Amino acid sequence: MTLDVILEQLTKQAENVAPLGAKLKFVLDDDIIMIDGSGDKNVLSTEDGDADTSIITSKETLLKLKSGELNPMMAVMGGKVKIKGDMGLAMKLQSLL
Repeated sequence: MTLDVILEQLTKQAENVAPLGAKLKFVLDDDIIMIDGSGDKNVLSTEDGDADTSIITSKETLLKLKSGELNPMMAVMGGKVKIKGDMGLAMKLQSLL
């Protein structure tokens, strides 16, 4: 799956949930998706920058998480997903996935 397709899917889902109240960054292989939920809506971009939480994983792992094929806790414990920063913010991600 390409970054554009992932970005499109996340954008649609982000429009339907309340702002995260912070900035969250996905590092997917060599690509970046930034979710800025610090305003009155969640805004997605591919620009790198400072974030309250960074989620580092592969596109393949993200797809497995989205489909329910992979349990998020097992992905973190198994090292397939690394979280840097605010763990509470990372927990809010289920509403986006």
